[in-house]
Amino acid sequence: MARAFAAAVLLLAAASFPAGYAQQPAAVQTATLKTGDTAPDFTLPDQDNNPVRLSSLVGKRKVVLAFYVKAFTSG
Repeated sequence: MARAFAAAVLLLAAASFPAGYAQQPAAVQTATLKTGDTAPDFTLPDQDNNPVRLSSLVGKRKVVLAFYVKAFTSG
């Protein structure tokens, strides 16, 4: 009975995530940056899921990059 309940909970939890939620990007580049370094160009989705490229904003708007290392983690 306990196994059936645990299986049902896992199935419901897995079904609640949108398709592709756990997919990883095809290639991840890592770089070591220091304060004041120019940020590498990258593309991320905006609040409407439209891609925004950093280089498309530079020179047109003021850009502030803020990364919260432990956001949405248990750490």
